[in-house]
Amino acid sequence: MNAIPGKTESLLRTGAQYKASLNDGREVWTQGQRLANVCDDPSLGAGIDMVAEMFDDQFKPETADILTMIDEKTGARVSRAWQVPRTHQDLCDRRRLIEYTTYKTVGTYGRPPDLAPLAALGLLAYVPAFRKSTSKFAANNPQFAENIERYFEYGRTRGIIGAEVLADPQNDRSGPSGATGGLLRVVGHEKGGIRVSGAKSVGSFAAQGDEMLFTNLLRPDFPPEACVWAALPMATEGVKLVCRESVSHPGAAHFDHPLAWRGEESDQFIIFDNVFVPDERLFNLGDPSLLQLYGPIIRWVHWHVLTRLAIKGEIFVGTAQLVIDALGTEKFPAVRAFMADIIEYAQALKAFVLAAEANAQPTEAGVMAPDMNFLTAGRLLSIKEYPRIIHTLQELCGQGLVMRFTEADFHSPEIGGYLDRLLPGHNISAALKNRLMNFVWDLTSSSLAGRTELFENVNSTPANFLCERIYREHPRDELKARVARLAGIDI
Repeated sequence: MNAIPGKTESLLRTGAQYKASLNDGREVWTQGQRLANVCDDPSLGAGIDMVAEMFDDQFKPETADILTMIDEKTGARVSRAWQVPRTHQDLCDRRRLIEYTTYKTVGTYGRPPDLAPLAALGLLAYVPAFRKSTSKFAANNPQFAENIERYFEYGRTRGIIGAEVLADPQNDRSGPSGATGGLLRVVGHEKGGIRVSGAKSVGSFAAQGDEMLFTNLLRPDFPPEACVWAALPMATEGVKLVCRESVSHPGAAHFDHPLAWRGEESDQFIIFDNVFVPDERLFNLGDPSLLQLYGPIIRWVHWHVLTRLAIKGEIFVGTAQLVIDALGTEKFPAVRAFMADIIEYAQALKAFVLAAEANAQPTEAGVMAPDMNFLTAGRLLSIKEYPRIIHTLQELCGQGLVMRFTEADFHSPEIGGYLDRLLPGHNISAALKNRLMNFVWDLTSSSLAGRTELFENVNSTPANFLCERIYREHPRDELKARVARLAGIDI
């Protein structure tokens, strides 16, 4: 760990230390080949380099207070990703970190490094419920609550990052849960822990992180051996991480792909082959009532998701204005209407975030929890409107997204001059206008953008589920009674 010069004791890692920690023997597969070191793979390595910059930014005076804080227990400086919000101001301070990671990744990381700690925070926020568990499957296991508290302290003092893994493998769902063998479940009990086998999907950032926090969502036909909640290092024996096809352009000219050259947040299919989970890393074993708490526990993750989308909405506003200025199209009413639409989207999401924070209430454990109803309604709005806002940005660009050229084209002695003369923008050169269009392409239309748009829908939870959740959870009895009195109806 390294100290900030002139500051208190530090428990922060540098970018170099983060990268070195990933060379731990983890089993990562891509293109049918096992990687010797994830940092050496172009698509994984480029994203790792970006995250390493985030670690180094912890030591810069201009970003230190955004990315770090003084630990409430030890007095040492630690990552703000592991902050426990006790007040409304704490939520505001933590939101500044989300803003930083969103701008750093231009919103292309659905699960940036500061997200997974919020899943651990959710467990900590509801630790009293875990302390009451009487699961018969955990007779020889240390108390879940103590495990959660120790794990959170472990993560906070080491500044670990990783993946919050939930999704089951996409396979035959016509039969009982896990009929095809993919459902993660306990396959053995032994001294000091359990053995699990199965798989989890969409392990975003798993191969590039330190650890994973994983669980299953409770279903009606759920077997008791699948009621498990735990955390493990990525290098655990028997864990195999299989990367999906890359969607970025690492190594590309910065001019050609202003976003995609920096790599991506990779997704992994995670195979558990008779994996040993130590007792101290278990947060639930065989207690379905604890799995029912997943929704409340994950609310800080959903707050992060909505906050990131609100900040990304601001990025869309700035991008749209750059395009309008470059093309000189502000005089057209239709263009101004498009711009107003994007502003409305960004402001609406921001309002939901601020409302969720303003109406936050502490849990039994004293952790300030954003209002669930505002989070759910905001997330529903975001995923319904996101594709339309992307299309609006594309409309503003017109043919510019179709007719893009490379840096080599502009440098060509034979054709570069033609491009410079025939394609200038409004008070901007043809080359810079083209670079802007390349940026918008990466943001809205590339394979990187396509993966991001698909992920936003999955990460925010599909709209039909959110509609059902709003119907179930939004309090309406008092409103109904008020209207009944106004209408003179005796209910």
